[in-house]
Amino acid sequence: MRIAFHAPLKSPNHPVASGDRQMARALVKALEHGGHTVELASELRFYLREPEPKSFDAFKIEAREEAVRLTKLWDRDGRPDLWFSYHPYYKAPDLIGPELASTLAVPYVTAEASYSRRRNAGLWADTQALVARAVEQAALNICFTQRDRQGLADAIPGAALGMLSPFIDTSVFRETPAPGCPTRLVTVAMMRPGDKVESYRMLAQALGSIGQLPWTLSVVGDGPAREEVKAQFAGLPVDRIEWLGAIEPAAVPDVLYSGGIYVWPGFGEAYGVAYLEAQAAGLPVVAQDIAGVPEVVRHGKAGFLTPPGDVAAFASAIERLLARKDERTVMATEARRFILEERSLGAAAARLAELLAGIPVS
Repeated sequence: MRIAFHAPLKSPNHPVASGDRQMARALVKALEHGGHTVELASELRFYLREPEPKSFDAFKIEAREEAVRLTKLWDRDGRPDLWFSYHPYYKAPDLIGPELASTLAVPYVTAEASYSRRRNAGLWADTQALVARAVEQAALNICFTQRDRQGLADAIPGAALGMLSPFIDTSVFRETPAPGCPTRLVTVAMMRPGDKVESYRMLAQALGSIGQLPWTLSVVGDGPAREEVKAQFAGLPVDRIEWLGAIEPAAVPDVLYSGGIYVWPGFGEAYGVAYLEAQAAGLPVVAQDIAGVPEVVRHGKAGFLTPPGDVAAFASAIERLLARKDERTVMATEARRFILEERSLGAAAARLAELLAGIPVS
C-alpha cells in the first residue's frame, strides 16, 4: 500500500531526539519492511503545551491550509491508500487526517492513540473530543499497551482495536557485545520537569541508600531541568556519577554495552523505548511496576519491577543484581533474546501485516 504517515506530536524528522521520534521512525521502517511505500504526509507539529485557545485556533488554520496543499498534491499524483496517524492524544490531536481521509474515502488508522478521562476539562475536553472522533472513525487503532487499549475501549465503545507490542530497530544491537563493567549502572532519559525529575529523584535516593556497594552511574540525557536533576545527586560522591549529556542516538549502544545494569524508575512512562534498547544491549533492567513499563520489561526474567514509589525496594533490586553475578548473567541473556527475537523490526512488520490485512483498500 501507499501510506500517508503523520505524527502530530513529533515528526520522524524532528531535530530533537526522543522516544516519540524514535518510535515514529521505527514504525515507518516496519511498514517499509512489510513492503509498503510510506510518505511523510506532513511535517507540521500540533502540540499544545498548555490549554491555550489562541494557539489551538492558529493550529486549526495551519491544518486547513495543509489539507488544501495535500489535496492538490494528491489530485496531481494520486491519493494514498491509507492515512496512518501516530500518537494522537489530547495535547497533539490529528487535525489533518480524519477529515482528509473521509473526503478522499481512504481508510484512517491510528497507532498509540490515547484517551484520559481526567483531562476532560476546558480546552483539553475539546481536543480529547477530536481524538475520540478520530478513534471512532478509524478502521483500526493500533495499541501498544493494554492500558491504552482499555482506555480507548472504555471511552469509545465499538472502536476497532488491535495490539502491537512496542519494538525497536535491533540492527545496531545484533553483534554480541563484550561484557561491560558489572557494577556500572546506566540510565538514558531526558531531563524535564515532572515525571522525569521524579524518576531521577527516586534513583538518587535509592543509590544513596546503597552507597556501601561499589557502583558507578553513567547518565545520558539533558534538558531544561538539568540543574534540578543534578541537585538530586548532590549528596553522592562526584566520582561515582558520570554526566554524559545529550549524545547522538547512534552512540547510545556503546554506552549501554559498557554497563552492567540499566536503572530507571519510569514514572509516567508510556512504555519506554530506552528499556528496549538497554535489554537489546544485554542489560537487565531495574524499574517500577508502573504505567506501561510491564509491557516491555518482564519481571523476574530480564530484570525487576518494584512497587511504585518504594525507594527501598528499588534499591534492594539494584543491590541484588550487583551481588548476584549468575542471576545477572541469566537475565542479561534473556533480555537480549527477548528483544532480538520478539521486539524486533521484523516481528513488528509481521504483526503490522496481520493488522493491516483486515482493512479494505479501494
